[in-house]
Parts: sequence; C-alpha cells; structure tokens
Amino acid sequence: MKKRLTPTEEFEIMKLVLDKFLWVGIGIMAFGLYKIFVGTSLSGFSLIVTGAIILVIFLILMVKEYEIIK
Repeated sequence: MKKRLTPTEEFEIMKLVLDKFLWVGIGIMAFGLYKIFVGTSLSGFSLIVTGAIILVIFLILMVKEYEIIK
C-alpha cells in the first residue's frame, strides 16, 4: 500500500526539484558571462542562451504543475 502525499508535502518536494533547475540555469548563465569576460564571446553567449532555455523550462513546469493563472 502506497502512502499518499498531502498537497503541502507534494509542493515542498516539487520546490526542491525545481530549485535545482533554477540553480543549474543560473550557474550556466554565470559561466557563460565569465566566458564572455575572458574573451570567447561566442561560446559564452551560447551558454547564456542554454541557461535561459533551462529557466524557460523551469517556468513551463511551474505553470503546468500548479496552474498559475494571471
């Protein structure tokens, strides 16, 4: 028999998982900014775009999972 999670417990677990997406996205973008400062702007720009894509995926997951409506 499986234990069911309450909505609060489910939200807390989802926050932990999505928080990792946020840190990875920001970390990749920060590394891209570092690469731009060092001098390889094209590879740095591509890393910033990759980080932005990860953050957009984070946004889509949040809206889809919790039905956030404006």
